[in-house]
Amino acid sequence: MNGVATPSRCRRVTTFAFATSILITLAATAPLTAQNTKRDTTSRADSARKLERVMISAVREPDAPISQKTLSRSDIQQHYFGQDIPLVLQGATPSLTSYAETGNYWGYSYIRLRGIDQSRINITLDGIPLNDPEDQVLYFADFPDLANSLQSIQVQRGVGTSSNGTASYAGSINMETMSLAAAPRSGTLQAEAGSFGSLRASANYNTGLLPHHLAFYGRVSQLKTDGYRYHSGVNGASGFLSGGYFGDRDILKFTVTAGYMRDTMAYLAVPKADLDTNRRINPLSPQERDGFGERLAALSYTHLVNSNSSFTGTLYRLAATGDYDVLLDSLETLHLDFVSYGFTGAWSYHLSGFKLDVGANGDSYARDHYAFMHPDLSNPLYFNTSYKHDLAGFAKVGYTLGRATLFGDLQARHAQFRYRPDVHADIPGSSISWSFLNPKVGATYQLTRPLSVYASYGKNSREPTRTDMFAGFDNLDTSSVGFVGSLSRVKPETVHDVEIGTNYRSATLDVQANLYSMDFRNEIAPIGALSYIGSPLNKNVASSYRRGIETDVTYRGIPRWILSGNATESVNRIREYTDSSGNVPVTYHNVEPLLTPRFLSFARAQFALTPSIDLAVQGRYQSVSFLANTSDRRYVLPESADLDASIGWRIGQAELLVRGNNLTNSKKYGSGYASDGVSYYFVLPPRNVFVTLKVGI
Repeated sequence: MNGVATPSRCRRVTTFAFATSILITLAATAPLTAQNTKRDTTSRADSARKLERVMISAVREPDAPISQKTLSRSDIQQHYFGQDIPLVLQGATPSLTSYAETGNYWGYSYIRLRGIDQSRINITLDGIPLNDPEDQVLYFADFPDLANSLQSIQVQRGVGTSSNGTASYAGSINMETMSLAAAPRSGTLQAEAGSFGSLRASANYNTGLLPHHLAFYGRVSQLKTDGYRYHSGVNGASGFLSGGYFGDRDILKFTVTAGYMRDTMAYLAVPKADLDTNRRINPLSPQERDGFGERLAALSYTHLVNSNSSFTGTLYRLAATGDYDVLLDSLETLHLDFVSYGFTGAWSYHLSGFKLDVGANGDSYARDHYAFMHPDLSNPLYFNTSYKHDLAGFAKVGYTLGRATLFGDLQARHAQFRYRPDVHADIPGSSISWSFLNPKVGATYQLTRPLSVYASYGKNSREPTRTDMFAGFDNLDTSSVGFVGSLSRVKPETVHDVEIGTNYRSATLDVQANLYSMDFRNEIAPIGALSYIGSPLNKNVASSYRRGIETDVTYRGIPRWILSGNATESVNRIREYTDSSGNVPVTYHNVEPLLTPRFLSFARAQFALTPSIDLAVQGRYQSVSFLANTSDRRYVLPESADLDASIGWRIGQAELLVRGNNLTNSKKYGSGYASDGVSYYFVLPPRNVFVTLKVGI
């Protein structure tokens, strides 16, 4: 028969395929040998993987002249034991700090990049913008165990390249979900137990490429912790499902993810004098609870026009529902419900040394704010709605001329905000709009095969959040609208960013080093006072800057060892700042911006003791920073250092990971703020241990 598959051979091939977890389609109308079928499946999987990456290629520019780092799935798993994304990234990339309110690793956690808070960091998932248009943040706690479903994370520092959604002001975090077609059929069960009553369980499965060109991935997760601080427990669950059709030139893919988180709130810090007595103090009441669920659904289509051109488009819906209880004069329940519909698309054309990416994003958003006073949960105290519409487009051009690659990027963006007050507020509705034009230019020069240098300039502008415009109020009426004034009370802020750097990549050594200079106009900065529910109030400062040097090194030149580390040294100033927290405003000159340490460093050493046992130790240092924009030494976040270690042991399809954190039992703090002449702190977790068992299926 010369290798032609007879019916009996088809049965043997199919049995073999399932036994080895390779799913092969045997077309009855065009029978193939097992060898040819497997080769065809592998070829289609490789082609599908390239097409899958088109979905994020427009917002990721690996060769752009910007300061960036991409973490692969293996990089993520080295750091991961269930933490929220901010804590996964801490230490993995330069200039990034993070902390969790609970004194643990789950629950509400926050990022600062180059000392700038996460409301100024652009966050996307497969190119879909995730920042809430109103608050301009993503609450990672609403997506427990998300890192378990990520293929990679790219962190761009500075303005970076144009992305979808809110402007990249401090940087951007571009997350890529698990590969479908190119991944082998596999699954993993995980069970984890750790300090502070922490438990986590998850199960995921990837089908690989199935007959009829289909592939699917799914994950379910559950976690809980008591938290280190008193009554700061977290209970979360999440699910993730994606699947698609992978043709020779087309991909139709859907992604659905949903998360739910319930916790006892711990968003207020504690004075040092009280922490010296008991580091577990939580000033909020056990009655003050929080519960939110967030859901994302997306349908994407990618088409390979020809060998040089491709198009991708995504329809998406992002929604959240939840409430939180705040004990003011009495117990109040505040509700927030939002839904956003959007479309993002990009067309790419690559030919020889020329590359062009053109993209657009538009979305429409509405969010209801309402509250009840206990025990009456039927008649709201108020009900108001905010609407926001965002439309943006960008074009990126790259051209290689000899050893030099020139890069240009231009984004145009228009956003409109509209407020509909409560029907009993007795005030009219209001609206405001902003238009921005954000250019970036740069060049990369290849000095030798492993060594290149780059330089770039970029500008981005960003509008204020609703909280900025409303001076912290959740509802406007005749009693508050006079104090708040017009919606233009806080102006948009602008950053001009210059990056100069070098990259060296060889078989044993990777080095990335860069200088940056970020100059801000009308930076939106805290005024030193808190709103009535404890959130910082902001205003514009006319001129400020952040300048520094960043390095990131990985060395693989010693057998069985991997050594890595990064460091940042910076000088940061606000030229003039007026503190409005007291009865009499006080003006300061040439002060350091709050929570911006001058020096950060991280080092990690990994050793393969045997082919199945890995040991790792890592340490992190953060220098002193200020808690207010006054350079007042009475209000500082002290320097801190911590040391972690782990051991991983693989036995067949099983892996046991034991991780110890803060082994020196440092009594320092993760973050804080100053208010009414007092320094308040969020504690770092004390010495703790987490044990994770992974079993392949």
